[in-house]
Amino acid sequence: MTTFFEDFSVGDEEEFGEYDVTEDEILAFAEKYDPQWFHTDPERAAEESMYGGLIASGWHTTAMTMRMLVEEFLSESASLGAKGVDELRWRRPVRPGDTLSVRTEVLEKVEETPSRGLVRVRITTSNGDGEDVCSMVALTMFARRDGSGEGDENGENGADGEE
Repeated sequence: MTTFFEDFSVGDEEEFGEYDVTEDEILAFAEKYDPQWFHTDPERAAEESMYGGLIASGWHTTAMTMRMLVEEFLSESASLGAKGVDELRWRRPVRPGDTLSVRTEVLEKVEETPSRGLVRVRITTSNGDGEDVCSMVALTMFARRDGSGEGDENGENGADGEE
């Protein structure tokens, strides 16, 4: 069943996802996108870093969070993309062997056009010990049930935040 803008209520909460973090994935992501030594050199990170070992890039943590959101939340919705993210925080290091999961809470709904609404959702990623590792507020557009979802009456979707 597809979830439309009207199906969200402020205060709605969900928990889902299970993502197993591996050292190989941490190294591969970091080598390509964030090649800082505490993401790419397990031996040096264990010996010299304040983290006491290899950790995932915050951007990698955010990408793993996005994967769980798509698989468990957005794939069955009338999502039209996002206008951005507010309050992004990396709260604790993510390490090889961690299992991540996600909680969402609907904070606000705004009717933007006859075909689209904006839903502000707090997203919190936790590790297997229940410790929060990442949080953010997503500004996600969803098609309205009776709208086309293909843009507003001017043919523009406002994805850049301008109406």
